[in-house]
Amino acid sequence: MTTTPAPSPPRPTALNGATLDDLPDGVGRPTYDRAAVTAGIVHFGVGGFHRAHQAMYVDRLMEQGVDGALGWGICGVGALPHDRRIVDTLTAQDGLYTLVVKHPDGHREPRVIGSIVEMMFAPDDPQAVVDRLADPRTRIVSLTITEGGYLVNQVTGEFDADDPSIRAELEEGAVPRTVFGYVVAGLAARRTAGERPFTVMSCDNLPGNGDVARRMMTAFARLKDPDLADWMAQHVSFPNGMVDRITPVTSQDDVDRLAEEVGVVDGWPVVSEPFTQWVLEDHFTDGRPRFEDAGVQVVDDVVPYELMKLRLLNASHQALCYLGYLAGYRYAHEVCQDPLFVDFLLGYMEHEGSPTLPEVPGVDLDAYRHELVSRFANPEVRDTLARLCAESSDRIPKWLVPVINRNLETGGEIDRSALVVASWARYAEGVDEQGEPIEVVDRIKERVMAAAARQGDDPLAFLRDRDLFGALVDDARFTSVFTRALGALRSRGSRETLQSWTGRSSTS
Repeated sequence: MTTTPAPSPPRPTALNGATLDDLPDGVGRPTYDRAAVTAGIVHFGVGGFHRAHQAMYVDRLMEQGVDGALGWGICGVGALPHDRRIVDTLTAQDGLYTLVVKHPDGHREPRVIGSIVEMMFAPDDPQAVVDRLADPRTRIVSLTITEGGYLVNQVTGEFDADDPSIRAELEEGAVPRTVFGYVVAGLAARRTAGERPFTVMSCDNLPGNGDVARRMMTAFARLKDPDLADWMAQHVSFPNGMVDRITPVTSQDDVDRLAEEVGVVDGWPVVSEPFTQWVLEDHFTDGRPRFEDAGVQVVDDVVPYELMKLRLLNASHQALCYLGYLAGYRYAHEVCQDPLFVDFLLGYMEHEGSPTLPEVPGVDLDAYRHELVSRFANPEVRDTLARLCAESSDRIPKWLVPVINRNLETGGEIDRSALVVASWARYAEGVDEQGEPIEVVDRIKERVMAAAARQGDDPLAFLRDRDLFGALVDDARFTSVFTRALGALRSRGSRETLQSWTGRSSTS
């Protein structure tokens, strides 16, 4: 009896514009004429999420042959020093990269995305970026600059003009260094030339992200040129949008498997879950792609959808990450395959997050809540808890504190939310329950860790940061639950604390 030899793995092909036709079968790729694509969008912050989301939607429009889609190619801009790697990588690949969708059953679906046609590293030539923004062919400037990138004071909601990067840009004769500087300089050039302004489109996880971008950009402009700020307020559109797709950090294993199993050598592929959603306000200054033809929900009011996502999905990520990490887990799917944690997450979403939401048109919230747990439990995505625990000072105040405040106002439940805040406070002590060090990643790391270090003597030390928590430290109902939760976490550990919070044993 003879056995059929296993098929040989595909011969790896380095990804670039000249090798598209040489890629192995089974790898999706652009069939549209990339030479005919022109950049109508300039995007700041070409990270994994942008490439799994907005750039994917634009690629989908082009692939479908939607009228005018080829005029909406993307010019990616890196404004920060660490952006040089992605700029160099995508430039070497002619803007191409592989999006690998990871299905729960282990199936992986690779497609080469072709909508990015140029990359610029702003520190090398700031004026070239301003010129690109001033070009009337640029009709949308989009942003994924992270929640903290908008420099919003968490308590006042105003622009943080004291940030060192902003103070440097306000000096006489300073060249742009930040997204604020580039966008405002580009708009100033458009105004001087008598050209129509571009739309500024935020794609970050912020409530009212377009409104936030408008306030912060206009506030920066007012410090530079009050007349320009008035012109911006009158003429520039900042649509709100809700974006959703779990996109973990690309690992070396992802890079290696793409080369060895699929046959594509890609310097920086991106991986994501199958689910994707984009709800976008139809408010643009100078036209837009026909996003609705690619599956985007173009609506008049984004607020219900964004609150649903921020207070259920994003806040639930915070509800699982610190407790899960302290309990010894390292991936989101591990946490969401544990019934104890699933009970806690569903309880938070149903009894604390959902009651603070307005009606969400066309959405079954119960189905949405259970779908979120299923998405989190996808073992192929391997979303790290360390990623979810990072930059908490920009996340908890925006995603969870509004839920707490609303439930305090209405007499709603707060116990689970208080435990989440306490779990962050415990995590910020920098040592896990096994005595191993925790690498806390936060733009105000020293501040939050210093507060956490005082908790042994002052159980409310963490809550006393009003920039993060507002007046929660003054609310006796909240502080009572918070101190009880923190004390339990510090003395009994996360798992035993969760058991008491959910009323179930770890084996039930």
